[in-house]
Formats: sequence, C-alpha cells, structure tokens
Amino acid sequence: MAGRGSGPDFVESLARGLDVLAGFGPDRPTMTLSEVAAASGLARPTARRLLLTLEELGYVRVRDGAFSLTPRVIGLGMAYVGSLGLWDVARPHMEDLVGRINESVSLAQLDGSDIVYTARVSVPKIIALRVEIGTLFPAPQTSKGKVLLAALPARQVASVLETPSRSGLPPHAGRPVDELMDELTQVRARGWALADEELAPGVRSIAVPVRDGDGEVRAAMSVTVHAAETSRETLVDEHLPQLVRTASEVSADWTLWQSRPHVEVAARG
Repeated sequence: MAGRGSGPDFVESLARGLDVLAGFGPDRPTMTLSEVAAASGLARPTARRLLLTLEELGYVRVRDGAFSLTPRVIGLGMAYVGSLGLWDVARPHMEDLVGRINESVSLAQLDGSDIVYTARVSVPKIIALRVEIGTLFPAPQTSKGKVLLAALPARQVASVLETPSRSGLPPHAGRPVDELMDELTQVRARGWALADEELAPGVRSIAVPVRDGDGEVRAAMSVTVHAAETSRETLVDEHLPQLVRTASEVSADWTLWQSRPHVEVAARG
C-alpha cells in the first residue's frame, strides 16, 4: 500500500495508482469510491483523483457510481508476457500437448509468494477453480508454485514465504513450513512437483520447470486434472513424461528465440 517507499526516486503517486488497480479482482470486479479507498488504503479524495485520472487514461470506467477496470488493463500484463516471447513460443507446444492428453495446460511465474498465470490452453471440463490469465494463487499450494520455489536458493524461499499472498487465499493452508521445505528439496532432486487437492478439493496437478537460454527456471508448466477422473498414477506415469517433453521443447525453442539476431535502425528521412 501507499506510504512504503523509502528511496529518493520513489514516486508515491504512481504507487498509489497501481494500488488502486490492484484492488480490483475476481471477487471485486466493481467497487464504489469508498470500497476502492478501503481496498487501496487511501483517503477518499485521493482515491477519487486517481480513479478519475485512470478513467481519463482509459483503464477504468464508471457506471452508476461503481468503478470497474477496462480491457485496456490487459495490455499492462501482456506487455510483460510479450516482452518475454514465451507465449508465442509455448503456444503451439501447449496446444499439441492438450490435443494428446485432453487436459488443461498452463504456464505461470512467481510473483512474491504467489504464482501468476501467464498462459493457458484449456479444455471444457468442470474444475473447481476459475483460472484466467493474471489469476493469482499461493505458490506453496500449487504444483507450479512448488517448482518455482524449488528453483530459488533455500534462504530466499523463507523470505518469499514471509510475503503476504495477494490471492485472497491463506498462503500455507496451515501446513508447517519445515514440511514444505522438505518437499521442495525433493522437487529439486526429481525435477517435478505434484499438488493433490491442496489448493481446492477435486483439483490435482503436476508441474515441471521451463528454462531460459541460461538454464534459469523462468516459468513452470503444469497439467491440471479433476481428481475424480484422473488418478495420481495416471498423472505421474502417463501425463508427466509428455509434460516433461513439452516443457523441454518450449525451453529449447525459447533459447533460440532469445538468441535471435535483432537490430533496429532509424528510418531515413
């Protein structure tokens, strides 16, 4: 929230504007001025000025006294995804995998103690969780989150877990941190992670890392299934080998994409 900046170049007004945008979510798609002020921790006059500015810029609309985000906000997130080039590279591989296993496949990256979905190819099945691009979930309760946490140095994991989740869900679901750290050690050793109804009843997933040209884990890819339809054995024995192959193909193609020659020159005249 606003007021946490300490550096001489910190722009408080920009931080407050981002706080306003971050206050909206699946559980709060529309808010009154008072609700925006409460969600962002701002005084009503400040929230009002920021909302009117965001409305003029096209990021917020107001109707009958209720404010909501516009599709233009998507551009802020997609600019990040597009700058990585990962979606363009991963999409055909993800679609091919979904076609073979008939289950949903997703990509996510770490954002504090949460994962944020950056790409998804889904199939029309009834799953207990609604997932869209930009959805946040607590990392320790997801297979993708475990993969991403396991890629961090152990001392950094503890620091990350101290960051409050912005997903609206409990970050550890009452699970001892020592138990999680032990599992992350196993994930590092075997190269994949499983989440069996830890995030929500009926949701089971398995995930593997996606690496960049330097070998760094930059994202995690998962297959998500309905627990009543797909057993742990099927997920591990049948889906995991195909997921590993797909993630390896994405990593290889992404490495080539990152190494592409690209020069921009100014237009003449």
